[in-house]
Amino acid sequence: MDNTYPYQPARVATEGNTLFARTMGYVSATTGLFALGAYLGRNLPGGVAFLAYLAAFAALIAMQFTVRRSPQATVALLAAFGLLMGVAVAPTLVYYASTDPQALWQAGAATALFVAGFGAAGFATRRDLTALARICFWALVALIVFGIVLIFVNIPNGALIYSVLGLVIFAGFIMFDFQRLRRSSDIASAPLLAASIFLDILNVFLFFLRIFRGGNR
Repeated sequence: MDNTYPYQPARVATEGNTLFARTMGYVSATTGLFALGAYLGRNLPGGVAFLAYLAAFAALIAMQFTVRRSPQATVALLAAFGLLMGVAVAPTLVYYASTDPQALWQAGAATALFVAGFGAAGFATRRDLTALARICFWALVALIVFGIVLIFVNIPNGALIYSVLGLVIFAGFIMFDFQRLRRSSDIASAPLLAASIFLDILNVFLFFLRIFRGGNR
């Protein structure tokens, strides 16, 4: 008789705890590198920031191909992604810091509470959130189209509506990503999960920035 069977749930729980700790460690490191990139890019022109944005997403795409072949390369790409995203967002942060620095602190505090609340809800729920993630994906596509429309059409409170809808969509993504974090036991997926959660956090922060800055202003 195989005596290891009774211990399988404990083993799965241990692997899940390891994945959670590693993923959140990667999220913290990526956030730190993002802050470093924002500092390094604070005086760079907008064209460089745009190139950094493209390079960041090239690194994100490359991670999909290296996650099984080279875990070390995947971690290095995640680090590059965080640093490049910091450079890309630096002009935005500098703008807010020079015009309304209080909005940065308010957005940061609101983001922490928002992610903690919806992350805990997603981690704890037993309902499969895969369908919710699909809905959020198509809602995000629609939001991007709406954002393009706002460039050419003046809609009253359009930017505020855009930001609120974005928060609703990313609340769903956060819940889904944290549920994946609880259900998965694949340690190799930690960098990809970290990148996804980091993007959730960054987008929520930027949406809150727009709201606390005054929407259309």
